Amino acid sequence: MLTYCIRKRLFVSSRVNSNISPLLELLQFYKHFSKSSDGGGGGGRSDPTSGMIQLFQRRFFIPPEDRHALSLLKGRTCAYGPLGVDLKRNMLEQWWSSVVRSRPQVFGISTLHGVGDDGAGEVEDLFKQTDLTKEQLGVRVCELLRQRKPFRTSLLQGALAQYIPSLELMNRKLPFGLAETGLCYQPEDDCSDAIGCSAEVTEASLVWFCSPRTSSQWLDYWTRQRLQWWRKFALGPSDFNVCDVQDDELIDGASRGAKVLYKFPWGTETLETLWMLGDADLLKGHLGNRDKLQCRDGKKVVVPHVLSLSANMDRGALAVLLNSLQDIQKVDSKQRLHQRTVLKLHPTLAPVKVALDMGKGSTSELRQVCEGLLHQLLEVGISAWPGYMDTMQSSMDKLHTKYDEMGVLFTLMVGENTLENGLLLIRNRDTTIRETMHISEIREFILKHISKAENI
Repeated sequence: MLTYCIRKRLFVSSRVNSNISPLLELLQFYKHFSKSSDGGGGGGRSDPTSGMIQLFQRRFFIPPEDRHALSLLKGRTCAYGPLGVDLKRNMLEQWWSSVVRSRPQVFGISTLHGVGDDGAGEVEDLFKQTDLTKEQLGVRVCELLRQRKPFRTSLLQGALAQYIPSLELMNRKLPFGLAETGLCYQPEDDCSDAIGCSAEVTEASLVWFCSPRTSSQWLDYWTRQRLQWWRKFALGPSDFNVCDVQDDELIDGASRGAKVLYKFPWGTETLETLWMLGDADLLKGHLGNRDKLQCRDGKKVVVPHVLSLSANMDRGALAVLLNSLQDIQKVDSKQRLHQRTVLKLHPTLAPVKVALDMGKGSTSELRQVCEGLLHQLLEVGISAWPGYMDTMQSSMDKLHTKYDEMGVLFTLMVGENTLENGLLLIRNRDTTIRETMHISEIREFILKHISKAENI
C-alpha cells in the first residue's frame, strides 16, 4: 500500500509542480550509458552498449519505455517483457538448483516483504502539504522511508530469525545454510533518482552458519563457488572476477568480505557480495536465547558464525545479456561483408529454445504439424516460439536475424518433406549449420543439447 501510494503521489505531484517531466532528468543517466565507448569487446564483439537497449526492447526483454531501461542499467528491478521474465526466471531457477537442490545442508525459506505497519497515513499527510516543491517532497518521502524502514532492505534478517527453528532440521549440527530469493527495497542516498527509477532489487541470498574456526575457509570456498557459477553461463568468462573487500569498505560487524564483479562497458560493478559477519547479528536478533543458539561443532558446543551471500539478480541479468551479445562479421565468396547480431545465451538460460516456422506446402496441414510438435516440446519443458502463427511473411534471412537477436537456440522449418517423410530442417543458432532431421528425433536431440550444456 505504501509503495503504491508513494509512486502515485510522486507522479501526480511531478505533473502539478513542474512543467518538465522528471523522466527527462533521469534520461541523462540513460544517455550516458547509451553512448558508444572506444574499447573493443574482443572475440569478435563490438561495443555492446551500441544499440543494446533498443535490441532488448525490440526483442521483448524489457518494455519500450526508457524508465525501464534506466532501472535495468542501474541494477534495479524493472518491468520485464516476455523474454526478460523467462531469462530472469531461468537464472533464479539455476541459482536455486546450484545453492539449494544440490546441497543437503541448505534449506529454502520464505520471509515477509515488510515489517510493521505500512505508514500510508503519514504519506497522505505529507502530500497534503502543497507548499512543498517536487524536490522537497522527494527528500521528505525518502526521510520517512528511512525512519520507518517499512520494507526489508536485505534477506539476511529473515534468515537469522528462522535460525533456531531450522536447527532441528540438522540435529543441531554445523554447517548449514538458509536460502531465499525475493525483492528488497534499496533506495540510493541521492533520492533525486527516485521518480521513474525502481528502488527494488531482486536478491538471491544464502546465509551460511558454520563454526568460528572454519568461517574464513568457508568464505573462500563460497567465493570460488559463486565465481564458477557466474562463469558457467558466460560467453566471455574473463569478464567475471572476484576481489576482496578493503578494510575501509567493510560493513558493520564484518571482519572480511568478497565481491563477484562484472566488467560492464562503462566500468566494473558488483553482482554479488559475501560477508563474514561473526556471531554478533545472530546474538542481537535472539537476545536472552544464547543457549538455544548453540549447536555442535564436533565435540564442541558453539554459537555459529554467519556468512552472508547476496546476489543482485537484476544486475546479473543485464550482465548475462551483455556478455552473450555478439556482432559476427563474415565475408562471402563475392567479398561482401555480412554482419549478424547474435544473443548467444547459455542453453539453460535462453528464454526460447526452439522457433517453429512453416515452409512451402499446404498451409493447413503444415500448421497442424507445427501445433502437434509445439505441444510435444512444451510437454517436456522445451520453450517454443510459434513463428508459424505469424501472418506476415518474412524471408529466411529476416527470420534468422529475429531469432538470433532473441537468443533462440534452434529454428525448425516444417515443409513439404515433413508431410511426405517426416523430415524437417533444423538450424543451430551458434553454428548456423542447417541439417535435416526426422521429426521424431527433435525432442531428444534438444533435451540432450541442453543437458550437455548444463553439466559442463
